[in-house]
Amino acid sequence: MFLVFDIGGSSIKYALLTSDGDISCKGKMPTPLDYETGVSDLLESIHSVYCEYKIKADIEGIAVSLPGQIDVERGIVYGGGALTYLNEVGLGKLISDRCDGIRTTLENDGKCAALAEVWKGNAKGCKDACVLVFGTGIGAGIIKDGRIHRGKNLTAGEVSYLIEGMTRKQLEDTLGKQTASVEMTWDTFPFWWCSMSSTGGRVYSMRKLKGDMNISGEDIYRMAAEGDTEVQEFLEEWYFDIAKKLCNIQVMFDPEIILIGGGISAQPLFVEGVKKYVDKIKQLAREYSKIKVDVCKYLNDSNLLGAVYNYIQLTDKEI
Repeated sequence: MFLVFDIGGSSIKYALLTSDGDISCKGKMPTPLDYETGVSDLLESIHSVYCEYKIKADIEGIAVSLPGQIDVERGIVYGGGALTYLNEVGLGKLISDRCDGIRTTLENDGKCAALAEVWKGNAKGCKDACVLVFGTGIGAGIIKDGRIHRGKNLTAGEVSYLIEGMTRKQLEDTLGKQTASVEMTWDTFPFWWCSMSSTGGRVYSMRKLKGDMNISGEDIYRMAAEGDTEVQEFLEEWYFDIAKKLCNIQVMFDPEIILIGGGISAQPLFVEGVKKYVDKIKQLAREYSKIKVDVCKYLNDSNLLGAVYNYIQLTDKEI
């Protein structure tokens, strides 16, 4: 059995998984957020779960999904996403040391979602695939020859930082305002793709458009269904923007399939809207004609499954 943790910006999901991906004993707890004590608090939380679960099962290893750029060979986190206290922390060894020296592997959460799909999901059997996860940001995993492609600097798939529509003036203005302590908000970098087309970014844009900071993603679709033409147009522009990016990915990487995931992918109108514009763009050039877009099979459990598959792949690599 594997003890698996999916560390998010607000909560940590954990479960026992078999090497076949069967899940049992699931649980959830808050993610430590204090910058000064975050690492020690996180280790204590993980250790407490380990002590509880090692009584229930023979734990072969610990697999972790988390934000940031991950050096999977050395178990080091860079950036850490919203959990900035994890930057440059050798978290793999720290967890292992706290948990009886048990082998521990780490992988980025977006890449875990991609691994889940290529292992058990809608990219199973594909050598080359791309998985995009729409949430607070836009996570992605690029699968090349059945394995995650990370790039020399571990940033392959960091599609949140794709630049769209930035003017030279915006560049200079942003550089002029930026300091080492600049706070990341949706307004700080409006030209990043995550600010424009992540679920979080689009909800924020709608809140500003309507002057109501309590609007949710569900509210947006409700307003559209009630005939709000401004909201309907807003959604169409969102679908079109994503479709353009998917076609760009197709001609750059030529994957067998591109999967879209995240909580918003459970909304059929979202998936249908993106596919509608992909089909229109396909008519522009034969280079787009082979693009295949589908929804991820796994949503809530994808990172848990992918973390285990990452563990299995890394173990096989060392044999």
